[in-house]
Amino acid sequence: MKEISTEALHKKLKSGETLNLVDVREDDEVEEGMIPEAKHIRMGEIPEKLDAFDKEKEYIIICRSGGRSGNVCAYLEDQGYKVTNMAGGMLDWKGDTKRKSELG
Repeated sequence: MKEISTEALHKKLKSGETLNLVDVREDDEVEEGMIPEAKHIRMGEIPEKLDAFDKEKEYIIICRSGGRSGNVCAYLEDQGYKVTNMAGGMLDWKGDTKRKSELG
């Protein structure tokens, strides 16, 4: 499974790269802060929301520490999607965050 460090992801975002970020944490976790560019789809909803993903695009999957996102990456890879796990998760993230409610 492909992985990206939080530092490498932060550099890509700062350089203006357009990335498809998916935060798979629970509602209360994203309310504490998520990467502003990320889309929130809870881990348990991924199987029923596969139509939100495009097999032509690559997705970076995010969770608290990298464990759940690793499981989601394995599942999505099995379904034929291109995914990368953000190693270390939000515990290692040093960049900007916003509460989900602030993202509108």
